[in-house]
Amino acid sequence: MSTSIMMTNYPYVVAVILFCLGCLCILTQHNLIKKVIGINIMETGIFLFFIAVGNIRGGIAPIYDPALPEGILYINPLPSALMLTGIVVSFSVTAFALAIIVKLYHFYGTIYAPDIMRMR
Repeated sequence: MSTSIMMTNYPYVVAVILFCLGCLCILTQHNLIKKVIGINIMETGIFLFFIAVGNIRGGIAPIYDPALPEGILYINPLPSALMLTGIVVSFSVTAFALAIIVKLYHFYGTIYAPDIMRMR
């Protein structure tokens, strides 16, 4: 793969790397807090990917201004709006997961997943 293609598409490459690192973290870690961190890393990769897809090089914010010339490029606001909603949902899911982990710790005395499965 040539370097110019990588540099042109670097947001996509970084998004895929973040998603893969988060997935690796979820699959290899047994600590429940580290699994939640892995989920957050995956979500960050997804957010970066969708924001990069919605960006137009040379585009401006989609605010109408009669002083602008005809045929100007506008950035699509929908991906950014959806990602803001996704960030709020991600935050609430993370808070809920951490609350469940605290309850598991109080009940089982550990946050290590194999120990919890053994005690069940």
